[in-house]
Amino acid sequence: MTSREIAFVVVGAITALSAMLAVTTRQVVHAALWLLVALGALAGAYVVLGQELVGIVQLLVYVGAIVVLVLFALMLTRAPIGPHPEIDTPRWERALASVLGGATAALLASVLLPMFASTRLADDAPGTPAIGEAIFGTWVWPFELLSVLLLVALVTAFAVSRIVLHHEGEAS
Repeated sequence: MTSREIAFVVVGAITALSAMLAVTTRQVVHAALWLLVALGALAGAYVVLGQELVGIVQLLVYVGAIVVLVLFALMLTRAPIGPHPEIDTPRWERALASVLGGATAALLASVLLPMFASTRLADDAPGTPAIGEAIFGTWVWPFELLSVLLLVALVTAFAVSRIVLHHEGEAS
């Protein structure tokens, strides 16, 4: 194995472990932080594969925007910080979900891995300049529209939370 393959395996293991911790932790804020680690490690995997622009976009869009929106939503909804008995699932349901998730992953791996066992990345794959030209040429307006949509959703969530808080203050 080359050092690039070893680095990819290490970054992939970090991604998989932190993603597993994100969905198995009992605390919502910890789940959001593990999601942050998983998405950051995935950006590292893109960098190891030689696609620096995709890794930077991963960091900016997902780590920089989506995780912030998730944490903002958690703060707006006043989600419980620690374990909460009303929303906790029984141990047998978590075990069943783990078994079903593992079976699904094994089924997908058994179907997809033989299909891609002998394929390698082509040396003439589009690099950063071609991807950058496509994003900032053809796709610049959809990206800008998406950023405006996220901004509107953020402002709307803040406005709705202020209305709810104002009505709660009148009721007491």
